[in-house]
Amino acid sequence: MGDVQICYRDDAPVTDTALTLADFTSGSNAAAVRLEPGEDARALLPHLGQIKLVEVNFPNFGDGRGYSAAQVLREQGYAGELRAVGDVLVDQFVFLRRAGFDSFAPDKPLDDTDVAAARGFFPHVYQATTDGVAAIWALRHKAAQ
Repeated sequence: MGDVQICYRDDAPVTDTALTLADFTSGSNAAAVRLEPGEDARALLPHLGQIKLVEVNFPNFGDGRGYSAAQVLREQGYAGELRAVGDVLVDQFVFLRRAGFDSFAPDKPLDDTDVAAARGFFPHVYQATTDGVAAIWALRHKAAQ
């Protein structure tokens, strides 16, 4: 999983500096924005050069719309910090990282041992995505040549 940054509300303000999408797109020159479920990440595309942080809210672990937002941003070249906030579980880390998240701000503290175990849980992946990790089928095809 590589280096993972985990932020807790007690460590530093997580969302205080991130503007809502509506405030951000109304002419702000801020460097941080927060996307809520149902908001279209494509509204940020004209501003990718100025954004240093995009927080994507997961109000409950079963709401997967944030994965799509991350994928859209990474596919369009966003290289800044992409932070999953809210009801983020350690079980989701592998999938969140594959979608492009590089930091996490869970509502509840996570066990450090569980976080470390999640780093190497899936040594190979089946789907291609924006994280640059070769899918197992591509590795097999390359080995067969």
